[in-house]
Amino acid sequence: MARTVPPHDSTAGPYRFVIVDDHPLFRGALRQVLASAFAGAVIDEAGSYEDLLPILTAGTEPDAVCLDLAMPGVQGLTGLLSLKAEYPALPVIIVSATDDAQTIRRCLDCGASGFVAKSQPVDKIRHAIATVLAGGLAVPDHLDAAAAADDPARLLLARLATLTPQQLRVLGMLGDGLLNKQIAYKLGVSEATIKAHVSAILQKLAVDSRTQAVIAINKCGLGAWALSATPPAPQRDG
Repeated sequence: MARTVPPHDSTAGPYRFVIVDDHPLFRGALRQVLASAFAGAVIDEAGSYEDLLPILTAGTEPDAVCLDLAMPGVQGLTGLLSLKAEYPALPVIIVSATDDAQTIRRCLDCGASGFVAKSQPVDKIRHAIATVLAGGLAVPDHLDAAAAADDPARLLLARLATLTPQQLRVLGMLGDGLLNKQIAYKLGVSEATIKAHVSAILQKLAVDSRTQAVIAINKCGLGAWALSATPPAPQRDG
């Protein structure tokens, strides 16, 4: 079951942001950008995906998360996929040093509400974040609409984005070579529940076997270990 984050209520106070980046200097710089652009903004910082989860589960309801792609504990799009599976309504703005068209398109396919290159001028970053807060999609000006259209991983990523948080964890453990009973033990659920998850995963990814499912995530540049290593939220049997 995915979690929901209520939209910002202008009468409830200032905007709330979470900056997720493993470089303290960049977090500080982005904090200054947000503080100057949005008066009274409440800004939390996390140096890793692990540090982000307690902020979200502690009752904080951010209006947007600014997420770096390259951090310890997650690989590439893994963090974005996991975050959107858990909080589908939460706007996530990717802030990355890698800004090629293929990377940007893949982030959007995985549910990102915007993409900001770290090399962009401050005014561009402010505009992108404001666009997302207004409900829009923030895309760099240089992005070619036709770029990466033939990327074979895009369809797979779109399918991966339909998996639930628990299904993502199960898929990662499949990639680690674990049996259903081993996965059930690790997640604290029944083996029948894992079998149901595996069936749903195969159907959503349009593949016929566990092996093909693992090959699919590898094609997207996602290490199976990264999916299974993603810190789980409180467990739900289902």
